[in-house]
Amino acid sequence: MRNFALFVRFTLRDGMGDAFDTLVKETEAGIRAHEPGTLVYACHTVEGEPNQRIFFEIYADRAAFEEHERQPHTVRFLSERTRYVEKTEVDWLEPYAGKYPHGAAK
Repeated sequence: MRNFALFVRFTLRDGMGDAFDTLVKETEAGIRAHEPGTLVYACHTVEGEPNQRIFFEIYADRAAFEEHERQPHTVRFLSERTRYVEKTEVDWLEPYAGKYPHGAAK
């Protein structure tokens, strides 16, 4: 099976960074505890851009991503993020080369 990956850029509403980051940390705890098929769920701030957040996600396969989307912590994140986010941009990726974490299929 091939990995499934995405790159997400969130543009936050002014002053919403701390609240958004708290929501992300709560969501990430559920991902760690309940999602073995989520291989990478990396959240980043952007230097010099306080209202930008970047997520890089790698799943074992499309089914693992779909399972991620069904999890209660993810459903909560998706519904609550609208309070904090002004714009969401998603790039769906097809990995073809690189160094992946242990267990990731090429």
